[in-house]
Amino acid sequence: MPMTINPLPEDQRGHCPEELVFGAAFSDHMFTQRYHAGDGWSDATIGPLHNLSLHPAAAVLHYSQEIFEGLKAYRRDDGGVNLFRPEANAARFNRSAERMWMPTVDADFHVEAIRKLVALDERWVPSREGASLYLRPAMIATSTKLGLGAAADYLHFIICSPVGPYFAGGFEPVSVDVSDVLRRAVKGGVGEAKTGGNYAASLKASESAARDGFTQVLWLDAVEGRYVEEVGAMNIFFVYRGEELVTPSLSGSILGGITRDSILQLAPRLGLGARDERVDINQVIADIEAGEITEVFGAGTAAVVSPVGQLRYRGVVHTINDNQSGPVASRLLKTLTDIQYGRADDPFGWVCPVEDTPA
Repeated sequence: MPMTINPLPEDQRGHCPEELVFGAAFSDHMFTQRYHAGDGWSDATIGPLHNLSLHPAAAVLHYSQEIFEGLKAYRRDDGGVNLFRPEANAARFNRSAERMWMPTVDADFHVEAIRKLVALDERWVPSREGASLYLRPAMIATSTKLGLGAAADYLHFIICSPVGPYFAGGFEPVSVDVSDVLRRAVKGGVGEAKTGGNYAASLKASESAARDGFTQVLWLDAVEGRYVEEVGAMNIFFVYRGEELVTPSLSGSILGGITRDSILQLAPRLGLGARDERVDINQVIADIEAGEITEVFGAGTAAVVSPVGQLRYRGVVHTINDNQSGPVASRLLKTLTDIQYGRADDPFGWVCPVEDTPA
């Protein structure tokens, strides 16, 4: 399918701001394409960033047929730009689309659109340490209808935002409150799809935890309220005795994180054991208190690796590693980001240089 590129005139183009607040600034251009049942995808265009016009009865506003993704572009020391595992994000985008009964996209074309968009807005990729260009692909149902049922029309778009660290404190331990009443998702539901409803459902617990001084919420399974699932918008890892990683297995209600998968692949190369299994919160608390768990951290695209210093469960706060960042999380963060920014060899073929993009 052809892709039209309509760049802004040079005198109308912006630039990356000095102060980077996560998700507050946006680059000059965006990608869009439209879908109609029976006709497929059409009108693939990279053009100026613009507002969307939707009818008040657009299906996305009433029945939440929408999905999104998140990945980053990284500035290398030589001035070039890398993407990190964009094909994995494209595959997950399509898995989310299938679960939400939405059309899938051509994964190769999706990645090509990302590469061309980043190449066009390359000036928006920050150069400072720890900064990047955050990319947000999304798809929404645009059909005008109030009857419940899958829409016939969809908009697929990609926007870009230069960002600094996700957490204002950077690589510092965060405090986490275990939600013992509210639940995020259930097996067989849409927990493993990257759809906005999962995140909207988390806000009540997150805001309540924030009022008590906690940064994130740790979710438990919705059936027994016993097994650990996700922490905020991240997967979670427990480090045993400084030598083995344990993370909850993908149960059908947990989002399969690209960073999670990358860490599981990296661990053996760093001399770390790694396993995914059902993780009982009561065992976690016992192992923290016994000193068996020496570190806890979240992992996701936005924060990459985020150490957890305190865990509150049923009103009791449990401290991990004296509320300090630990050596395993620090090493994983450095190893991952060195690959992403092109400072280290990439033995997995994860890095995708933007400058190799066909014209």
